[in-house]
Amino acid sequence: MKLLIAAQDLLDRSRAAEDLAPLLMRLYLAPVFWMAGMQKAMNFPDTVQWFGDMMYGLGLPFPTLMAFLATATELAGAVALVLGLGLRWMCIPLMVTMLVAIFTVHLPHGWLAIAEGMGPFATERTMLALERLAEAKAILREHGDYEHLTEYGSLVILNNGIEFAATYFIMLLSLFFTGGGRYVSLDGWLRRRIQGNPALVSVQATN
Repeated sequence: MKLLIAAQDLLDRSRAAEDLAPLLMRLYLAPVFWMAGMQKAMNFPDTVQWFGDMMYGLGLPFPTLMAFLATATELAGAVALVLGLGLRWMCIPLMVTMLVAIFTVHLPHGWLAIAEGMGPFATERTMLALERLAEAKAILREHGDYEHLTEYGSLVILNNGIEFAATYFIMLLSLFFTGGGRYVSLDGWLRRRIQGNPALVSVQATN
């Protein structure tokens, strides 16, 4: 029993570093959204066309507005993630963006982002993709420099399932509830400043 109590006490002390988890999630997600937003911004006419195209795109109404909102959300969200400023509020539009991506782009392709072999998430689509991947590898081995082409990584086929978008959504949901951290975010710094200033606390209470 004493050993169990000591172990639990040691486990509880690890909470002193609890800010590490939201910090790492923020730093992981920030470049994801920054690169996505920059890609949309740098190719904005194509982004607008893809948002509105009924045949090859999302087929959304008001494509210019929707493309602008998505781009602005991702760029502003990346900044909020890095600084930890207004993070819980910013997580809301970012989660909406992920839900739109899941239900309009990725859901028809299942779970897997990359077509892989046997497993609970494998589908007929991914199995057929692997057959085509094997054909492509055979062609490259026969007619190309396969070792050179795969020097920095194996060839894969993109399945474009919900795996990444769902993972980002879950991470954002966690940050929505926990915030960016008490000591490693501007939100935490501002909260401590307000709590340490009686006048601000009084104003906050009356409002």
